[in-house]
Amino acid sequence: MTEQTPRIAIIGSGPAGVYAADLLSRSEDGEDITIDLFDRYPAPFGLIRYGVAPDHPRIKGIVKALHKVMDRGRIRFIGNVDYGTDLTLEDLRRRYHAVIFATGAIGDAELNLPGIALEGSFGAADFVSWYDGHPDYPRSWPLDAAQIAVLGNGNVALDVARILSKHADDLLTTEIPENVYQGLRSSAVTDVHVFGRRGPAQVKFTPLELRELSHSRDVDIVLYEEDFEFDDASDALIKSNNQVKTMVSTLTNWLLEQEERQSDPQVQPASRRLHLHFLHSPVEITGEDGKVTGIRFERQQLDGSGNARGTGEHLDYAVQAVYRAVGYFGSPLAQVPFDADRGVIPHRAGRVIDADGAPIPGLYATGWIKRGPVGLIGHTKSDAAETIGNLLEDLPHLSDLEASDADVVELLQERGVQTTSWDGWLALDAHEQRLGTQHQLADGSSRERVKVVSREDMVQISRALQGATR
Repeated sequence: MTEQTPRIAIIGSGPAGVYAADLLSRSEDGEDITIDLFDRYPAPFGLIRYGVAPDHPRIKGIVKALHKVMDRGRIRFIGNVDYGTDLTLEDLRRRYHAVIFATGAIGDAELNLPGIALEGSFGAADFVSWYDGHPDYPRSWPLDAAQIAVLGNGNVALDVARILSKHADDLLTTEIPENVYQGLRSSAVTDVHVFGRRGPAQVKFTPLELRELSHSRDVDIVLYEEDFEFDDASDALIKSNNQVKTMVSTLTNWLLEQEERQSDPQVQPASRRLHLHFLHSPVEITGEDGKVTGIRFERQQLDGSGNARGTGEHLDYAVQAVYRAVGYFGSPLAQVPFDADRGVIPHRAGRVIDADGAPIPGLYATGWIKRGPVGLIGHTKSDAAETIGNLLEDLPHLSDLEASDADVVELLQERGVQTTSWDGWLALDAHEQRLGTQHQLADGSSRERVKVVSREDMVQISRALQGATR
């Protein structure tokens, strides 16, 4: 039984990591637990900062909640630390009784499709990282396509389609970086097509995501009557699920409104169009000279159970870019078991297990790296509760640390790692807000913030001022 003050390391400071830290700090023995929260980026909040479209109004509320948890001072944030490079598992084992991995899933799931490697074929996760100002991604993005296909019917697919079709000036109220604004401003896009394999009742996005499409200025939503197919399973789902009922009702109303607009000669069409297609299964991305020139689909029909089957009819669309939004995928971590088929750390209720299925003492997982990239923030909270509950149950039985090594920050400094702190984040946060006040909008107001993109700049700003904010 450990008689030392329990020391817990959490790898990843996105919602999963922060919620796990919060639960630990508020547990019955929380006052006696030392919690260090590491992140590979200089700034905290992970997916909320680098994986969500900047024009989501609800994100501000999530950031405020996470900020409040961290600002209590019970959790030490140590940023700009790359697990596996700057710190090894052995380093952590010598300094912490338990390690929780909350690294999420930031890669694109593979899509085995002919032509997927053509120039102009992109992963949605990469595009999201670009428009969110991820420090490890290029500053520019090719936006010379007039017609674009987005594959997928989830929230990320709608985010990507909305950002691609939206006018750049309408994003100035958000925190998009200057390079992203300039890139989108020069975009040649006129038409963005979103394709789903099943019908309107089987979509995976949420009513909020769907409604946000209609908020884009000078963008017409285009629907197709032949895509509105409902089988017995669809009808049952509409009757039993209010969310599905709301989305189908919204789509149906848009279709009727579209017919009214088309019959009114006084209504001027928008300069951009966002097309929603259903019952389309991709067959091949076509190209010439190594570049995307089109995409072929097989028409689908519902089979009565809500699933779709091919009809043998093929449909071709001329596009110059294709974005696959078919899901995220986790990345392996050095010296930690990994399920390469599912992109997760194998575990039993949050306890990491080895190849024989036995729990590895002191190793835990939470969030998407634990359960896969599914579920919303609410699922992340309950997921963390399970993991932390089992960690606290195990804690009395975890071995005492054999060595009283120097503090981990001192170790990192010896290795030349320029770590950032919570005070450093407060300094960077204030700096980004000041940048926003320097940009005047058309209505006379200023931007709320401008996100700093360069890792070097983020570190410099954080480390120069991190001691002067508290």
